[in-house]
Amino acid sequence: MPFAHLTTGASLHYEAVGSTDAPPVIVLHGLLGTARAHLSALLGWLSADYRVYGPSLRGYGQSTPKPRDFPLDFYHRDARDVIAFMDALKIERAHLLGYSDGGEVTLIVGGLAPQRCISLAAWGAVGYFGPAMRPLVQRMYPADWITREEIERSQIPDPNAFVLGWINAVKHMIDSGGDLSVSLAPQISAPVLLMLGAQDTLNPAAHAQRFLDQAPNGRLEMFNTGHAIHDADWPGFQRVVGAFLKAAAGR
Repeated sequence: MPFAHLTTGASLHYEAVGSTDAPPVIVLHGLLGTARAHLSALLGWLSADYRVYGPSLRGYGQSTPKPRDFPLDFYHRDARDVIAFMDALKIERAHLLGYSDGGEVTLIVGGLAPQRCISLAAWGAVGYFGPAMRPLVQRMYPADWITREEIERSQIPDPNAFVLGWINAVKHMIDSGGDLSVSLAPQISAPVLLMLGAQDTLNPAAHAQRFLDQAPNGRLEMFNTGHAIHDADWPGFQRVVGAFLKAAAGR
């Protein structure tokens, strides 16, 4: 698969499947993933009706620069990369779908560049990090839960440093009020679908509602799953997302 060399300084390796004449969809993976690693089924399913782009966010997979790091505004940095990715590939407008960290990036893109978004769908993401998240985040250290495959895929030289970087940035966000994209939500003009698993301890529905209260055209769909809805309830996920995309496109 090719690389997109961006004005932001990143070079993103990406998947591209489906007809070039079909409406564009951009799918964004979560922490430690790539589009192929986290969203392979999604790429295959959507490619029947859409031109699907799956970039690996900077530092993940083959994307550069490496190693992946986490400045205090890393979600916004990733969002700027996604907008630059659209510029580089001459994608004027697209549906954006994001999982977990990629979902947070999706919502930020919707607020920073509303005119570029046909629709926004995010799962395992809520746009707001409340104080109760702090101890859950801290439990992610040490990094013994990261697999050898994940380390090798993104060439992570020090897994503990990687996790500490993510934890420290997220704790800063929490301690600064928790606003990732709530303040941007009023700028979003596209329809928004948030999806959460009822057993997702990191992302309570109340936090999603805080975001949706500010978004002009958003709704929440709950699933009886944990964080990775697309893995735990693929048929339900397909039903909800498929209907949402068609409605957003007026089909």
